[in-house]
Amino acid sequence: LFTLLSLPAKSKGFAAYQYTIIDDVSASSRPNKMPRLDADSDPGSASRSRDRVKGKSVEKDGPLTVQIHDFVAQALDSLIYDSSLARLKFCLRVILTKESREILPTTYEGVYNDCRVVVCAGAKGAVLYDILAMELDLSCCSLRNELGKAMEDEDSIEWLNRFVQVCTWFEGQVMLIRALLAYLDRAHVLKTPGLLSIHDLAFTSFRRHVLDYTNIIDLIQAGVSDWLSWERNEGTENPRRVYVRDLVTHLVNHSAYSIIFERFVSEQTLAYFSEEAEKKIHQWGLTPERFLEHAAQRVAEERERALVVFRTTTVSLVERTARRGLLEGRLDWLASGAIEPLMKARGTDQLNTAYTEFAAVEGLNILCREFKIYVQVGLANIIEDTEHEDTMIERLLEFKVFCEEALQTAFIDPQTKQPNREFSYALTDAFAYGFKARKNKPAELIAKHLDRLMRRGQRDMSDVDFDQLLDSVLGLYRYTDDKDVFRTFYHRALARRLLLERSASDDFEKAMLKKLKEKYDPEFGMGDHMFNDLALSRDLLHEYRGRLAEGSRQRNLSVMVLQRSHWPFASRKKDVDLPLWMQSELAAYVKFYKSKHQGHKLDWDHSIGTATLKSRFSSATKDLTVSLYQAVVLLLFNESAELGYKQILEATRMDEGELKRTLQSLACANKKVLRKQPVGKDVNERDVFYFNSEFTDPRAKVHINSIQAKETPEESTRAQSHIDSDRKHYLDAAIVRIMKAKKELMYEQVKTQTIEAVKNHFVPEVSVIKQRIAGLVEQEYLRRDEDDMNRYIYVA
Repeated sequence: LFTLLSLPAKSKGFAAYQYTIIDDVSASSRPNKMPRLDADSDPGSASRSRDRVKGKSVEKDGPLTVQIHDFVAQALDSLIYDSSLARLKFCLRVILTKESREILPTTYEGVYNDCRVVVCAGAKGAVLYDILAMELDLSCCSLRNELGKAMEDEDSIEWLNRFVQVCTWFEGQVMLIRALLAYLDRAHVLKTPGLLSIHDLAFTSFRRHVLDYTNIIDLIQAGVSDWLSWERNEGTENPRRVYVRDLVTHLVNHSAYSIIFERFVSEQTLAYFSEEAEKKIHQWGLTPERFLEHAAQRVAEERERALVVFRTTTVSLVERTARRGLLEGRLDWLASGAIEPLMKARGTDQLNTAYTEFAAVEGLNILCREFKIYVQVGLANIIEDTEHEDTMIERLLEFKVFCEEALQTAFIDPQTKQPNREFSYALTDAFAYGFKARKNKPAELIAKHLDRLMRRGQRDMSDVDFDQLLDSVLGLYRYTDDKDVFRTFYHRALARRLLLERSASDDFEKAMLKKLKEKYDPEFGMGDHMFNDLALSRDLLHEYRGRLAEGSRQRNLSVMVLQRSHWPFASRKKDVDLPLWMQSELAAYVKFYKSKHQGHKLDWDHSIGTATLKSRFSSATKDLTVSLYQAVVLLLFNESAELGYKQILEATRMDEGELKRTLQSLACANKKVLRKQPVGKDVNERDVFYFNSEFTDPRAKVHINSIQAKETPEESTRAQSHIDSDRKHYLDAAIVRIMKAKKELMYEQVKTQTIEAVKNHFVPEVSVIKQRIAGLVEQEYLRRDEDDMNRYIYVA
């Protein structure tokens, strides 16, 4: 081969031609040889030669085809192969010896050519491969010994730098050997199944002789542990952090990162933070909410460090492990101890931190449970606080607003970006159970609070804002079981607002009634009848005044005719004696009314009547707007400047309690149009009253408020008795309807269906249902089955 392709030194041979080498694929048994010309003397000629063999044209013009047939190469002298092999072995020894003083006997190109001769011409690739494996093993053992000795002079973190340097040197030498022994990789390893490439062979040797040794692993982990502890204890970056970052790179290169580094870091993190948590809680006495804040801060620090130093896959592992160490086994203590102070402090950001930490360790069910308990207990405490009933609804609204705010901002599902469904259900259940702490009173106070809002009106609020405020109050109403109590008190308050013209807006009144009727209770349709009565009364009054002469004093009379079934006022057995001229005007109106509605009976109720009196004081004449009771008392002072309590009582024949409150409003309140002797806040039977001619007020029209009677225990009992009586009728009617439809039912079925039938009005106690069933049996609406006493049969 050498003889055939060696051309004279001065001859240009084929170099003067452009050529293409075409291999005769049909003559596969004959070896085909390709000459290398001057232009192909570089190491890359091999790849170009392959391209030519495949028939790729180097130049387009003037191809020259060279075909070599029936040539058999003669084997080179074995001494040449042995010499090349020995030279390669020595070169490998020099290259793989760290800080070697030996010099390579040839150039890198010479090493490359020796490899080609040994592998391609001498067919001794297997021998060279074994020599390489042996030299790699010797080098790795030497490196391991060097690393072991280095620990004697350096601390654990500094030793990591030595290890990184060794890895860097070794990996660089492996890259050099791969380039020099390229023929070994391509012509021998690729054609021999089961052999590792030079890269894999070298890295396997390094892993077997260095990274798999226990003392090396211990030294690596000791350095990493000391570095981690230093940064965690000092709370800042260690100047030698770069050593660990480079260490991670090399361990990844050697496929040892997960086993040696990642697993150890996870175990060390868990142990470190478990110990820290015990110390913070038991020695430092951190409260649950402070500990949660500390845990979130520590986890954030771990994440920041992991993002800079570790692999991406390790970041989440370190976060989870740190949380486990800090929180595992302490979730119940944290949830029960942190929820209350965080909720009281109205700290939505801190609550969101707690939610995030609990979600990360799958402890949301524990946090949700404690949240529900806190809301339920907090709500019950507000409702059961009898000393501050006047502000109960305001406090409930404030509490509810914050709970909903926490739900919308703190307890957010990161995937859906919506409030966590379990927390939403917990809040609803907590409010429903919390309202059960006290019967009737919450419903009553909700109705009274709505009454104050409807009287006050929206003021500076927009229609939308005022409507939202009303909806928030109704949001409390939906949680109470005593909807019939709410309806009773709201009905009374609405009637007073309408009759006394104290409502801020009829439009809002009608909108509220519509909302209550459609969303909560159909029986609020009674409001429509009340507005109809008022409209008919205005029409009737307009017709009455039209029949009176111009200037007639009777035109000042205003009368509202109401159907008793639509209005929540009972018939009064005793009322005030009006002056004769008032009685005369009322009689004239009754005569007019009966002329249009024969057979109707009118009962007068003066307790909610009003009057406007023109009063002459020393300073000026004022128009006093007062209740009808106040007007009757004041008119007595037209005939006498001084009247005693008993004289007033005898003249008016008013209820004594009502009279005392009326006199209090006139003589003891801020606007004293009467004077009392002796002076005091209470009215006694021996008091004497005088007209206060010195009364002054900057306004021409003065409104004097009545003093509302405080609800006495007897009145409260009477109201509750009235509600209980109505409930008995509801239950009786519901049971009869059910039994009439079903004919026969077991007791449990009757009970369940009865509760379902009346739940929109109230939730009855089981004992009350049992009593009503027994009562209906006595009244022979039902009877028991003779064979089964728990079975009831409807009696037609």
